[in-house]
Amino acid sequence: MVKTIPNKKLLSLKRQPLVLLIFSSISFLLILLRLIFLQLLNYESFKEMSDENRIRLISSQPIRGRILDKNGYVLADSRIRYSLIIKPQSVDKSKWDKHKLSISNLLNVDSNVIQKKYLDGLKNQKLSVTIIDDLNIDQLIKFKENEDNLYSFEIATKLIRNYPYESVAAHVIGYTQPITESEYKFLSKKGYQLNDLIGRTGIEYVYEDLIRGEWGGEMVEVNSRGKFQKSLGIKPSVQGNDIQLTIDIKLQLAAEEALQDKKAGAIIVMDPRDGAIIAMASRPTFDLNFFSKEFKSEKEYNKIFNSPEKPLFNRALNAYDPGSVWKIVTALAGLESGKFPSDTLLETKPCITYGSQCFREHNDLGFGLIGYEDALRVSSNTFFYQVGYGVGVDEIYEVSRKLGFNSLSGIEISEQENEGLVASSEWAREGRGWGEPGRTPWVPEDIASMSIGQFVVQVTPIQLARAYAAIANGGYLVTPHLTKKDGENLLDRKNIQIDINPKNIQLIKRGLKKVVDSGTGVSINYGVSNLPPVSGKTGTAEDGEGGLDHAWFVCFTPSEKSELLVVAFAQNTPGGGSVHALPMAREILKVWNEKE
Repeated sequence: MVKTIPNKKLLSLKRQPLVLLIFSSISFLLILLRLIFLQLLNYESFKEMSDENRIRLISSQPIRGRILDKNGYVLADSRIRYSLIIKPQSVDKSKWDKHKLSISNLLNVDSNVIQKKYLDGLKNQKLSVTIIDDLNIDQLIKFKENEDNLYSFEIATKLIRNYPYESVAAHVIGYTQPITESEYKFLSKKGYQLNDLIGRTGIEYVYEDLIRGEWGGEMVEVNSRGKFQKSLGIKPSVQGNDIQLTIDIKLQLAAEEALQDKKAGAIIVMDPRDGAIIAMASRPTFDLNFFSKEFKSEKEYNKIFNSPEKPLFNRALNAYDPGSVWKIVTALAGLESGKFPSDTLLETKPCITYGSQCFREHNDLGFGLIGYEDALRVSSNTFFYQVGYGVGVDEIYEVSRKLGFNSLSGIEISEQENEGLVASSEWAREGRGWGEPGRTPWVPEDIASMSIGQFVVQVTPIQLARAYAAIANGGYLVTPHLTKKDGENLLDRKNIQIDINPKNIQLIKRGLKKVVDSGTGVSINYGVSNLPPVSGKTGTAEDGEGGLDHAWFVCFTPSEKSELLVVAFAQNTPGGGSVHALPMAREILKVWNEKE
């Protein structure tokens, strides 16, 4: 008997080839689309992934450009640092004690220190630990001679920034540090690598793009096991550009030496004709090589970053009470206003009362009836009280602005610079920077203080250098600068002619000459032979923040056709500008005169 297949089952069997065909077609289509996606649409990204597995880049660090003084002496360059390291995870523990003692005796390193670093590396699973950060030549030679018996230890090399003169001109040169992970996120687009060096302050910071150079490297092909197969090409690293400064290392060293016995202060040496900075020193200072160390102790770190002495602070660009060196501004305000013309004679007194206070003469006697030149020569307070009170605050303010005060000087390292303060009636009306508008009016005591550079006047040594340069060069406001472009004649730089009557400038100049010839600055010539004529001004200023008095001296030489200007500042050093600041300037003049 023949059995018949039910209609439903027959229909199902007939559909099976069709379903299989459809399934196969869809599968083939999906595979085809995947191939199109891989081979055509995403070819570049997958090729890149493949190359990353097959190709390695061995980076080549660029040599950072040098920083040179005006005569080519090296102030900053790069050198190789040799460090002694261990790789804690791969140390042969059975021979560790023997090798540890050998290296301790050979290189005179405490074995307990080595053991502590080793255990710390194991505990924190560090790939490498530095035992000695910067080997000297003797240590390096000793290690190399005994290397075969010390295979628990290795020598690691790294290119670091080097400063041959250590702390000399530290605030000008500036320092470098490795970039941080957060900085790397945007600096990587400029070609930086993680832990690459970057300038943080000074010339290192300002000219970072020129100094840093470009990374290079070699592309090599490796097999699936990571073994070298062949070189695919070398791109040499590009060394950074050298930067030549206007600094003269001999005068810079003289400035640093002149500050040695001072707790704090600054010296600026400048060419008054064009603003070229020949020396700039600030004390206290710091060793630039500190920032090149791999390991920095807490004591060293605190000495630089947390010290109350603030060694990172550039005092040449910070603002202080100027005292009597400010009197040239009050004098020019009297002359320019027309209220106190050049032939003015004023009776100086033991003291003059303004508001509720009697402002005294510094000799407590007065100097009789004198004019501008003699008022500068003897540095009379009561003469300038009368001039300042007579012309008013805003006239003094306007003249000060023409001389470059209350504004940045234009020097390249402006990130360190303070604008200072020169008071005005508007400043008082607006609250003096700390009070409510209309509640801190101008009072008579303010104008007396302002007239002799106290309390409502704060200026920087670099601002004083500009102002006195304008007197020395006959009325041009120069822009201080630390660098010189190739082929540039500094005398061709455009200086700003100030809107002050040249006759009034000449009167001030004559007064400054008298200061040195027979006034408060006469001792500048002591112990110096064949020095060209010098003009200058001494200054003693009360510290508006309540500290001890500041000492100032500003001078230029020769008095006519001046070539050198010196600003000497001793912070919180009571005794007078002629006692403390003037001798600092004299040491600079000695070295310059010998050179010339």
